[in-house]
Amino acid sequence: MNIPRSEYPRPDFVRPDWLSLNGEWQFEIDNSSSGEERKLFDAKNLSGKIILPFAPESDLSGVGNKDFMSCVWYKREVEIPDNWSDKKIIFHIGASDYHTKVWANGIYLGEHFGGYTPFKFDITDYITEDKVILTVCAYDNTRDPNQPCGKQSHQFDSFGCHYTRTTGIWQTVWLEAVNPCYIESAKYYTDISAPSVTITAKLPSAALGAELVALAKYEGVECGRASVTVCGMTATVTLSLSEKHIWEIGNGRLYDLTLTLEKDGKTLDRVESYFGLRSVAIDGYKFLLNGKSTFQRLVLDQGFYPDGVYTAPTDEALINDIKLSIELGFNGARLHQKVFEPRFLYHADKMGYLVWGEYANWGIDIDNGYGRFVLEFIESMERDFNHPSIIGWCPLNENWDNSQNGHDRKNIKAIYDIVTAFDPTRIVVDCSGGNHGVRTIYDVHDYEQDVAKFRYRHKHALEDDFSSTRAYLMNDPLETEAYFVSEYGGIAWNKKEGGWGYGNAPEALEEFYERYKGLTDALLDSEHIFGFCYTQLYDVEQEQNGLLTYQREGKFDAEKIREINLRKAAIED
Repeated sequence: MNIPRSEYPRPDFVRPDWLSLNGEWQFEIDNSSSGEERKLFDAKNLSGKIILPFAPESDLSGVGNKDFMSCVWYKREVEIPDNWSDKKIIFHIGASDYHTKVWANGIYLGEHFGGYTPFKFDITDYITEDKVILTVCAYDNTRDPNQPCGKQSHQFDSFGCHYTRTTGIWQTVWLEAVNPCYIESAKYYTDISAPSVTITAKLPSAALGAELVALAKYEGVECGRASVTVCGMTATVTLSLSEKHIWEIGNGRLYDLTLTLEKDGKTLDRVESYFGLRSVAIDGYKFLLNGKSTFQRLVLDQGFYPDGVYTAPTDEALINDIKLSIELGFNGARLHQKVFEPRFLYHADKMGYLVWGEYANWGIDIDNGYGRFVLEFIESMERDFNHPSIIGWCPLNENWDNSQNGHDRKNIKAIYDIVTAFDPTRIVVDCSGGNHGVRTIYDVHDYEQDVAKFRYRHKHALEDDFSSTRAYLMNDPLETEAYFVSEYGGIAWNKKEGGWGYGNAPEALEEFYERYKGLTDALLDSEHIFGFCYTQLYDVEQEQNGLLTYQREGKFDAEKIREINLRKAAIED
């Protein structure tokens, strides 16, 4: 049987005993949301079929229903491998949008809120004769102001920069076999000056008295080993490295890391992982990567696919998006209004590709949905903390204070404080292109298409007496130095009927190149701006302002775009 997306779904935390559950499942749309009352979790069969991990809106799912679906159900009988008899069996769902409930053999296991983060359940006690029937239902309402939905359309059709919805499961589902005492998670803190890596592992109480052993290798050569006795629910060990290999743009030099939990001469658990040795910081106007001023030449990546919607059709498609971006002269991307799957970040880690981790906050009323949003964003940071490619967090995008009472700004500041406390190793934009709640990075979105106006605006924006421009860019003049134009351009080109893009589309190809170069040069010429992000890498449905088509075919001379992007910036060392 050909299993779609059969590669290991969590490459930064690998165990050998796992089983992909992607492929055909029973499926049923439950628009009345009455399935629980009708006890579909006990039903022998559902009315249809679906191919996971693809959402039912996608063509690859075999369903292709583009209408609203308030609730969907999944069911599958799974046979457990014989050699897992003495193990705990964990059922993982990579992501399911939005409120998901799970049953095993008709017994309710629990629920999860959030459309972008993984969750799991221990199903060991529900297995009968090496088999278990798994049932999943997902409630989804993109019109709910308490539900983040990113760029998913809240109208029947896609429109503007809102695209096809995603309902239910859209990332890999899988089983994992673990010993009764196992490493639950781990966070890595690297120090390029030492050099060293500090590992903090989360452990169960059964691990008390065990040894946590960390072993680092680079290209197969051992370069560090250390251990610590577990005395609580976490254990921390610092591993000094005998070889120093820096992770940098275009060179994702990664160390292999093995974490082993040992007790009384027995191995309780072993996890294969990796880390990158790098540092990020802001120094005045400059963004520093490994202590060197580095200009962020970013592109906006929406993470949509014509046939898979939120889900890449293949692992190679994830790699290809990064390759295409690099070929156009970009060194990274804003992963926009979506938490990308772990394998995209894995490939970014390997290829030395900078990314900003973002959340899909559009659709949520941050004043009323604050608590739910914070919990979901923390889950995403927890999942992605160890990826060296992530150099910054952006929890909110274009959030405006519509409450008339200042609550939104207070909530934004609180979110910023939580993010920086959780992860002091990265830079943070509290609210990209919107109302800011804290004086951090001077972050702006500017889709001005007139090159002269654009250049003048960004040349004078930081001047105290240029308040009108400051007000235009930030809505209020925040005191800061670091300056990031995190969205610009969006030049419409060859718009189809009903297509959408920013400004008037150029009438000729040379006019496009002239405008693209003029806007980009204005940012590269600034001694204050540390990075830009062009909108966008590829078209998405009706939004026709990508440098590539939705099918990832070239629209322009890639070498010309590359030459414009790669010109040295004034702020670079």
